[in-house]
Amino acid sequence: MSKSIPSHSSAIYTTAEIREIEQLAASLPSPPALMEKAGLAAAEIARDKLLTHDRVSVLVLAGPGNNGGDAFVAARHLRAWWFKVTLVFTGERAGLSADAQRALDAWLQAGGEIHSELPKNKAWDAVIDGLFGIGLDRRDGRDLTGNYLALVNAINRMNLPVLAIDIPSGLGSDTGNVHGAAIRAAMTVTFIGLKPGLLTGHGPDYCGIIFLRTLDLDVAALKTARAWMMDRAGAQKLLPPCRPANSHKGMFGSVGIVGGAAGMIGAAILAGSAALKLGAGRIYLGSIVGDALQVDTAQPELMLRPIEELFKLANLNCLVVGPGLGTEPNARLWLGCALESKLPLVLDADALNIIASHSRVSSILADRAAPSILTPHPAEAARLLGADTSTVQNDRMGAAAELAAKFNCCVVLKGAGSICAMPDGRRYINTSGNSGLSSAGTGDILSGITGALLAQDIDPQDALLLAVYLHGAAADALLDQLGGPVGMTASEIIDAARSLLNNWIYHISESADSAADPAM
Repeated sequence: MSKSIPSHSSAIYTTAEIREIEQLAASLPSPPALMEKAGLAAAEIARDKLLTHDRVSVLVLAGPGNNGGDAFVAARHLRAWWFKVTLVFTGERAGLSADAQRALDAWLQAGGEIHSELPKNKAWDAVIDGLFGIGLDRRDGRDLTGNYLALVNAINRMNLPVLAIDIPSGLGSDTGNVHGAAIRAAMTVTFIGLKPGLLTGHGPDYCGIIFLRTLDLDVAALKTARAWMMDRAGAQKLLPPCRPANSHKGMFGSVGIVGGAAGMIGAAILAGSAALKLGAGRIYLGSIVGDALQVDTAQPELMLRPIEELFKLANLNCLVVGPGLGTEPNARLWLGCALESKLPLVLDADALNIIASHSRVSSILADRAAPSILTPHPAEAARLLGADTSTVQNDRMGAAAELAAKFNCCVVLKGAGSICAMPDGRRYINTSGNSGLSSAGTGDILSGITGALLAQDIDPQDALLLAVYLHGAAADALLDQLGGPVGMTASEIIDAARSLLNNWIYHISESADSAADPAM
């Protein structure tokens, strides 16, 4: 049974859900002044995090919607705190909502001035971006053009620290897509709940440090979340227990790897090595080529078997199918055998391509009673959905959910801000990982890690969430060690993941100072 209990602070809401929450808040007996609260929150973060070390001059951009209203409020507070505020308003007063008009009036009554464009020959220490808020996704046909496009590009060329209000202007709130151009923020203060676009797609490249302010709303009481952020705190709820002294390899499960076609045996070995080093008791590697290696001298613990022998084993706890599998007829045969088994499956790489191109195989997967986990990258997801890659990337949250529903399985749609989707509609956006994962073999080791956790009797949904976070966190640890992402290898990530998992389970790093027994 799944142990994951999402926290309210990590809840993610779409644009439509945020709008619904705002309407519900407005209907409360004493409706809160959300714009005033949001503007004050932005001003406080600007004061405490941005306008430090003698930075006193700030450019505030106010757009034509309620995001602009938040900016008016923020500007008013900063001016009251004696900061030098230049406010550029790009809209028309008549087009503002009643709340935003009141915020504009309050700014003017406080002695503030309005500019319609960037003043020339003036310098600032920081910028607050209140041009556009949520809802600027491609499906609305609202790519930035003309003056807005020029303004965003001008701000980015200033190379100043920027605080974005709710979401960087030009970035899709639901998708993380860039609409023509987007503000590159050093930090973003987002309101009520997290948004998908902050965490997936291009979001991590544009948002900087994210601050969440709920504006004193009991958001969970107003709207039940269906998506959450996956972070270290969430991952550590899902860890396997400490191992008893009186243990043996049979207690930690057996993983079968199905793959290793001619010229691709390395992919299967990487998956098997990851399963071994992340704690599975025994690893059997079933190669689909007849002249497979008898032993891997670099990893002799892996038990290499002809593929037909693998399926005769009675002690397997799960199968990882796809690393180096190929798409030849014999690959489809052995994938079919795996799908007809009662074992939990992790399906990756060519296993996904075969499923996408053969409707009969696809139907068998959807009808399975045993758990299945799919690990596609965007191109594989597009094939499975009969779409193109751009369609998947334009709605990563929707694509992941559609895959989980179509195949009645758990899915991770890999990429920046990998999205895990469950058959019941729950979704999680992973926050670990970096561009060092963009190298050969890293997908194979994610499959192997997931298989290792399944073999150790972790619930499939929890195994997927923990594996995805751990996989990215290992790459983050290596990033620090290597000084950057260039040349990071899958084999290195395996060892880093093993070290992290041990630290998390046994608190080695936290208890290092007290490791020695003073009585000894």
